[in-house]
Amino acid sequence: MKYHAIILLSLFSMSCFSQNDTIRIKHDSLKVKKENRFKVAGSVIADSFLSVPGDFKAMGQTISSDWKRTALYTAGIIGLIAVDRHTTGYLHDKIEPNIDYSLPEIKSTIPHVVGTDSYIVYPIIGLYAGALIINNEKGQVVALNAAKSLAYSYVITQIVLKTITSRNRPQRKINDDKPVVEPWTKNPWDFGNYDNIHFGHGGTGTSFPSFHATSYFAVAKVFQMEYNNYWIPYTFVTAVFLSDIKSHEHWVSDLLVGGLVGTIIGRSIVISSRKQREKRNSSAFNYDPGKIKMHKQLIPQISNSMVGFHFIGTF
Repeated sequence: MKYHAIILLSLFSMSCFSQNDTIRIKHDSLKVKKENRFKVAGSVIADSFLSVPGDFKAMGQTISSDWKRTALYTAGIIGLIAVDRHTTGYLHDKIEPNIDYSLPEIKSTIPHVVGTDSYIVYPIIGLYAGALIINNEKGQVVALNAAKSLAYSYVITQIVLKTITSRNRPQRKINDDKPVVEPWTKNPWDFGNYDNIHFGHGGTGTSFPSFHATSYFAVAKVFQMEYNNYWIPYTFVTAVFLSDIKSHEHWVSDLLVGGLVGTIIGRSIVISSRKQREKRNSSAFNYDPGKIKMHKQLIPQISNSMVGFHFIGTF
């Protein structure tokens, strides 16, 4: 009986250690897999797609989480529109003439990427390519989040908001006495001029909000949150935007609202992305010693040499 008990306890102990070793081996193998280039790239791409519903959920929560704040921002936007003739006139007459620099042209073969847009798009492509080569997960995540922010800006601002509001663009030198030439306007309340859905830049009723302000600020917000740095991303996108400011035919409110929408987009993408990565990491290795339960079985055992019970414990 004594030897049988020792053997059973030994088997029980081996079972316990083998279970722990299995968990440790799985965890170690998980680390190895994470270091694999294709595994990392695949996981990042999968997370980028899986987080899409969370992106829009986070945008909705930003607007609906505090209705007083949302109402305050809405009132502020209406106020900006009310004074647009004065602020936009000041922009045209006093500010734009003092901004006299341009960036070297980068020819683009990507649809809808024109002018200075290349200075935003190609660095994102370069970041992803570089991060992919050196197998850097962080760089891949940031690049894909930035690319998503551009895509969302295009859909939300260029396709949806511009089509809904259909605001005409302000005529140059808005404070002079020259007659208005359509589709330009001197009336800041000139909304509702639906002509068609404009997939490219320009056109009737495509002023509110600014797509460039939306997309640039969305990208800047992604980089600011991912790298915890305000100065570099916002200084860079501002410099790119101002280098071609005379081609941005917008009311001041168009620019400010575009920046606000872009900030919401970029922030929501980063928040959703972080939640998705946490979800993946927790499901990949969800080992908590405090939650381990042992299932016990006591089986009667009768043989020529002994009568007793066989105790089996499994985890």
